[in-house]
Amino acid sequence: MLKTTACGFGSLALAGLCQQVQAGVPSTLVQRHPMFPPRAKRVIFLFMAGGPSHVDSYDLKPELYRNHGKDYDFTGVRFGTFGKKSKRKLMKPLWDFKQYGQCGQHVSELFPYTAQLVDDLCFIKSMHTEGVAHGPSTLFLHTGATNLIRPSVGSWVTYGLGTENQNLPGFLTLQPSGSKGGPRNHSNAFLPAVFQGTAIGKAGQSASEAKLRNAVNTSLPRTEQERRFRLLQKLNAAQLASRPQDDQLEAVAESFELAWRMQMNAPEVFDLAGEDEATKRLYGIGEKHTDDFGKQCLMARRMAEAGVRYIQVNYADESTNPRWDQHSNMPKHMDHARATDKPVAGLLADLKRRGLLEETLVWWGGEFGRTPFSQNADGRDHNPRGFTTWLAGAGVKPGISYGLTDELGDTAVENKVHMHDLHATILHILGLDHEKLTYRYAGRDFRLTDVHGTVVHDILS
Repeated sequence: MLKTTACGFGSLALAGLCQQVQAGVPSTLVQRHPMFPPRAKRVIFLFMAGGPSHVDSYDLKPELYRNHGKDYDFTGVRFGTFGKKSKRKLMKPLWDFKQYGQCGQHVSELFPYTAQLVDDLCFIKSMHTEGVAHGPSTLFLHTGATNLIRPSVGSWVTYGLGTENQNLPGFLTLQPSGSKGGPRNHSNAFLPAVFQGTAIGKAGQSASEAKLRNAVNTSLPRTEQERRFRLLQKLNAAQLASRPQDDQLEAVAESFELAWRMQMNAPEVFDLAGEDEATKRLYGIGEKHTDDFGKQCLMARRMAEAGVRYIQVNYADESTNPRWDQHSNMPKHMDHARATDKPVAGLLADLKRRGLLEETLVWWGGEFGRTPFSQNADGRDHNPRGFTTWLAGAGVKPGISYGLTDELGDTAVENKVHMHDLHATILHILGLDHEKLTYRYAGRDFRLTDVHGTVVHDILS
């Protein structure tokens, strides 16, 4: 009776009440229970596109100072040099390191603001990954595959946990790049379409312009908007009733529903005008170098407050070489550090003082690191064999350094953490078992970590 009453609207309502399931798979963004008690409710991922140099930032290697300019044999990872040894000249860090905090973590001059917060950070210095070019490695960072269509981390998280706020998307990515994987980096792939990430703005665009456009309809009175929306609801319900297995149609219908709810909520979340001047200064807003990324980071905090499950903040652009990609002119790293350091530190401090860091996992990193030897005289090449990332907040031990690269910073050698392991650990912190968070597609069960991945329990709080 429900399917034939009111153009099928009743069946749509019943499906919502029952947390609609197709073939045993949740297809709507209702909030769902984790598999076990979680340490964190949400993730903020600060993506440093291009690969920051770990040996110039957080991974101090005295041997590089002692042997600067000397030739060493390195095994190639690039096309044409893979597996072959060749001599390369070592290059010392361009910035001095100092120890900070009670933990005594060494940090270079690149990150003076983040350095003040090292006792809140969990450094992983033994990362390694797949792919040596930006495209494959960036795609692997986001999806766990170098060249295939796979769901992104944010899509897997919202698939497993849903959203805390029915009036906002569960997965938002701020100013993502259209290259190096492009939309696939926030794609749902074969997961139900409702789990795709929502992009706000694009790389290269001013953060002030990165908004949900047309969220408010000023041309029609509220009553007329609601009348039209109710008619659209009925039409969508009729279509869904006749095509119950069409998840793309369902996602379109759900997007209309979400858009209607967002009209009353999103404008306030995306409006920074209400923030006090002290908070804006904390993020570097209003300052030449930090204004843009500061606004992105402050937006991330507001999204976390509003209950967005997975938030990605992209420090990226649309050029051939991503921002941190210095094959020559390594001093350019200082420009990128100056643009991001104060906003990132401001975000951590703001989350902490508001009590949000206790339930939010913050992840900072790029797709790979850079070589300890020079390239083009004053640059560094890509290095997927060993690099540094850091985590902060809920679920991880603060003020620790885990894993090691070799004495030159070239290869992870102790307590190695593969990108699959990091993905497994992030899901674990959110209360999700990476081996059980699966989706059946094309006759097999897929998961973010494929058939790999081990949770790094030693860094968990």
